[in-house]
Amino acid sequence: MQKIRLGLIGDNIAASRAPHLHRAAGELCGIEVTYDLMVPKVMGLDFDAVFERARAEGYRGLNITYPYKECVVPKLAIDDASVRAIGACNTALFDGGLPRGANTDHTGFISAYRGAFGQTAPGKIAMAGGGGVGRAIAFALVKLGATRLVVFDVDRDRAAALIAALKGAAPQFDAQVAATIDGACESAEGLLNCTPAGMVGYGGTAFPESAYRGRRWAFDAVYTPIDTPFLEASRRAGLATMSGYELYFWQGVDAFRLFAGHDVDASALRKAIEPVTGLA
Repeated sequence: MQKIRLGLIGDNIAASRAPHLHRAAGELCGIEVTYDLMVPKVMGLDFDAVFERARAEGYRGLNITYPYKECVVPKLAIDDASVRAIGACNTALFDGGLPRGANTDHTGFISAYRGAFGQTAPGKIAMAGGGGVGRAIAFALVKLGATRLVVFDVDRDRAAALIAALKGAAPQFDAQVAATIDGACESAEGLLNCTPAGMVGYGGTAFPESAYRGRRWAFDAVYTPIDTPFLEASRRAGLATMSGYELYFWQGVDAFRLFAGHDVDASALRKAIEPVTGLA
């Protein structure tokens, strides 16, 4: 039986369901998968040291999550021009030489959105958070036909860097930085949370109560818990919602393809992991 060793590097990942997804995908494909969670601070190492240890110890690949999706980029060979423009990677593949980088948040969001909303265009979007996952989703929104994106981040320079990258890749796209979250929400049809707000260990929400009225849909990149305060408030206001679980699932399908070299049956995988995710 083929065996592959995988892992996830990130902070606050104790509740991550990534190990369950990849082990289940391996079982469906006849591959023995080991999957380790690596928190640099807990290990007494910095990110660079953890990454290099994984490479030296024979890992096939790594998932990279908050807050390391951007700082990993210089360590990777990135073939896809769109991923180079995004400037963030959540997947690293060790296959000899310089590790290869990919962004399955980007491809996974497109699959998740199509599954939830079909061919309906995203419209005008207000996004909270311009970090790694926000960058991946912003570029996906362009491909999905969004008409405008306004980003608010407490780190204004981070939001500005995202908009500059987006403008460089899609000069005609209407993309702006907002000085406040309320300003970002003006005329928005969709509200997207790409911050850790609402995650286990963080809590809260990035959007004020005044943000929901008149909007059409909402998405939360957080998936632990699946029902975040932001999504619950969105549903109470009558918005259609897409949970971070869908992004987690589809980015995982895409990442497993890279790690294993072939596809897993997505329907079978969803059924296999439902009891663990609490969706059964």
